Amino acid sequence: MTEGIALLTIFVFSAFTGYEVISKVSTILHTPLMSGANAIHGVILVGAVLVAGRADSAPELWVGLVAVFLATLNMVGGFVVTDRMLEMFRTQKRRRDVHG
Repeated sequence: MTEGIALLTIFVFSAFTGYEVISKVSTILHTPLMSGANAIHGVILVGAVLVAGRADSAPELWVGLVAVFLATLNMVGGFVVTDRMLEMFRTQKRRRDVHG
């Protein structure tokens, strides 16, 4: 029980610290930061797949599959947001070339 409380405490502190760090980043740095975050999300997805693959019981498998699903959503969403942010920096001529 105390191990679970310790892990929950670490999670809450990590979420708070992450929010505080990201909220202090200037707008111009968000695109490079998102690109780096997408690489980290790829590593998290690989870890989730490994955890799901080594599950010994049904609850472990379900937690692993949920982790894979959430990591996939996080990674794909990050790429979509990054693409939209980069679209804002493209010139008008390049936008027409890309979109027809």
